[in-house]
Amino acid sequence: MSGRPAMTDLARTPARITAATIAEYITAAKSARSRGLRLRLETVLATLGGPPATGIGELLEGVGRALAIGSPDRMWLALSVLSGELPDQAAVRRSCRTVELDGPLAALAAIVAAADRLAPHERGRKWPRVEVVAGAVVVDLHHTARALFATGIQRVARESAKRWQRDHDVVLVGWTPGYTALRRLSPSDIERALHGSETDDATSADGGDILVPWQSTYVAPELPAEPWRVERFHTLVRYSGNQSSVIGFDCVPMTTAETAEEGMGAAFACYLSAVAQTDRVAAISEAVAVEFRGWRAMLKGAGFAGPEITPIPLPGGVPPLAEETLRTAREHLPVAGMPLVLVVGSHEPRKNHRAILHAAELLWREGLEFSMLFVGGNSWNSATFSTALHGLQALNRPVHALTALSDDLLWAAYRIARCTVFTSLNEGFGLPVAESLASGTPVITSNFGSMREIAEPGGALLVDPRDDHDISRALKRLLTDDDLHAALTRQAFARPQRTWDQYAAEAWDYLVCGIRPDRD
Repeated sequence: MSGRPAMTDLARTPARITAATIAEYITAAKSARSRGLRLRLETVLATLGGPPATGIGELLEGVGRALAIGSPDRMWLALSVLSGELPDQAAVRRSCRTVELDGPLAALAAIVAAADRLAPHERGRKWPRVEVVAGAVVVDLHHTARALFATGIQRVARESAKRWQRDHDVVLVGWTPGYTALRRLSPSDIERALHGSETDDATSADGGDILVPWQSTYVAPELPAEPWRVERFHTLVRYSGNQSSVIGFDCVPMTTAETAEEGMGAAFACYLSAVAQTDRVAAISEAVAVEFRGWRAMLKGAGFAGPEITPIPLPGGVPPLAEETLRTAREHLPVAGMPLVLVVGSHEPRKNHRAILHAAELLWREGLEFSMLFVGGNSWNSATFSTALHGLQALNRPVHALTALSDDLLWAAYRIARCTVFTSLNEGFGLPVAESLASGTPVITSNFGSMREIAEPGGALLVDPRDDHDISRALKRLLTDDDLHAALTRQAFARPQRTWDQYAAEAWDYLVCGIRPDRD
């Protein structure tokens, strides 16, 4: 606009920047931008406890006084609210240094100018409203709210958040496009996040008002891995002053990088650098806690203490099932007259499904009769599994794969199966192991890590997952030895049952309140 002060030019001579200079810059802006900047400045001042201001100059003076101490959390708040985006670490550090060298008004001038450049300039577009939420528990369910299928991570996030919302006051959030800011989830987002329900509102995750947590608790029960999201997550947990905690699922991209998707190692390293600044990690098993504690020990070399780490094992409780659901499963899932072997999980190499197919083929060639059902979607590098599966099907082997089952049918599949096989090469927990045993169905699983940890109370055969013949021998025993099968079934039913209600309550107490579970 003609005659409008050039804030970038003034930044080169910070001594010339006054509240009146910034006020002139804001007042000269188009009306929508001028109103938007004023509203956001008022939000910053009110959040930081300043008295109401009667004019733009007084408003700027008040915000300047609030930022004068140069604390990173206040600067993070000002950057977040005024720009409508969560800042990166460099922006917070740069602004704090500007306050120290040239005063708060110089820092505020740069923030206002940057916010103005980010403003919507098209005719008729409104500035997104920025809502500061203080003293709240903010739960990040971005992925879980957008997906209609459920990975193991999303299942944990979903089952936990569903109970947290029922039992506590929580604010459920996702991210704006480009992962630049948090926003409240819409009702349809919440329906997807908590129940996996398909809704007609397919675009609800693509917009909405911006939410900034202040003196709150931020909880991440899923795995943020996108670079922009991780950077802003990192800045939030390091500089915002909010308490922060995460659920720790595994360190697979570090410990068995050859089984992880290409590029995941670098993304996971960035994620861990952010987790290093959080307050607490609730590991989903003792094995995962061991991995995270090993990583935390390395942080001393970088001068960081790292978060507190406590294992809170996942449950495997069995919901009630209608007889009709069981009947449907018996009619449609196994091949008629044959015992069913169930394999649950995505077909990525780490799940070791190619080895399970080979172990099964060894037994089919011996003349053993059984059917095998894989439940889980294709994942990265699953072509080898798919090729082998189709090759066996061409030989008329009784093996099938389903991308997904409803929760009820999956639980029914566990119940009707002769056994399940879960021989992953590395696993944070292995929900299919716990869920099968909770259903009273014996399991063949790997003889180390979290899988051994879950299996130790009984009901499972442990094998070397890197030995196809060991898997095949265990499967043959469970298919042919009725006494062994009956003994493992009794052990499975005798195991102590742990429910999602118990897990969610323990996770809440630890992640939000810092109370460790008492297991004595």
